[in-house]
Amino acid sequence: MGDAEAEVGPLAGRLASVGSAMPEAHPTAEAAKLLPFLALEARADLQAAAVQHALALTGSEPGRTLLAGQAALLRALIELAVAPAPAPAREATRVLINLAADPGLHKPLLAAEPELLACLLGCTLDPQWPWAEEAAAVLANLSREPAPCAALMEALAASGPGESGLERLVRALCTPGYNARAPLHYLGPVLSNLSQRPATRAFLLDPDRCVVQRLLPLTQYPDSSVRRGGVVGTLRNCCFEHRLPVDLQYLLPDKQREPDADIRKMLIEAIMLLTATAPGRKQVRDQGAYLILRELHSWEPEPDVQVACEKLIQVLIGDEPEHGLENLLEVQVPEDVERQLQQQDRQEQEQCKREHQELELAQSHKQRELHPPEAPEASHQLQAHLC
Repeated sequence: MGDAEAEVGPLAGRLASVGSAMPEAHPTAEAAKLLPFLALEARADLQAAAVQHALALTGSEPGRTLLAGQAALLRALIELAVAPAPAPAREATRVLINLAADPGLHKPLLAAEPELLACLLGCTLDPQWPWAEEAAAVLANLSREPAPCAALMEALAASGPGESGLERLVRALCTPGYNARAPLHYLGPVLSNLSQRPATRAFLLDPDRCVVQRLLPLTQYPDSSVRRGGVVGTLRNCCFEHRLPVDLQYLLPDKQREPDADIRKMLIEAIMLLTATAPGRKQVRDQGAYLILRELHSWEPEPDVQVACEKLIQVLIGDEPEHGLENLLEVQVPEDVERQLQQQDRQEQEQCKREHQELELAQSHKQRELHPPEAPEASHQLQAHLC
């Protein structure tokens, strides 16, 4: 993972034979040999080496499946992930990040340790925990799916008296330096995932809490597209409620265009949700959104974002739906028509992508004609170093 390797002592040879020469005929039995070295009472150097072997296994789908099929190994890795130094907690948490990235492995992970979400949440919100960012990344991966997301909400609700779990999470996300050793950027995606649930949106939109107002500055957060994208995703999900505070209507003139294409698309989708009702469409039109979107469309280099922009413009400049169909989210579309529309969307995106590629190719040819390439002085070879 980029960390320097360290010597692990005279027993390292025994451990190396477990991970480096694993016979294909008995991978499960061989992987199980890691278990004694992952125990909390094992030597720290052997723990570190065993975790590195487990981390290497997560680099492939068969390796991840292999680990996920062994509950005892998973429990040992989870125990190390929340254990204090000198345990290799950071590397163990990275193993969990890679496993949680596969939705098919969420069930065995949570079955191996039912308190996994609560443990990771405690680490994430602990201002002193050095690997809180990694713990938040595991939560971000797990909470993408409905069942773990619901379980995480339960863990937040059971976080204890006083300040609610969601309030603590928002405070950690919005407070610079909340954890001096962990930036907590991945709390953005965690909150975005949680905001798919109505209870979270009700909390975020509670006017007495002013949560949206606290999140708004993070839509311009320059140091992390992960945090920025998570907050934008949260606000987009809140647009389902169609009662966002007035603060969202105004931006200072010095605001810069969002550099990340995925986040630009989410912002467009958020406005699209606001235009689902007749009052929402009027409000967006009255704010001069069409002129801004027209300029964005002429500048936008990404085909799928262009298509999203075109759809929003069509809603704004098109005729109002007939009586009874004013709320676009409530319109029942027949399945065959929906399939046709989805196919149309795909064709439009492919066409836009082809046109974009053709334009780039034409510009490349023109550039070569204006500036013929010079003969290279020497050839250079790049080497990749994999850890």
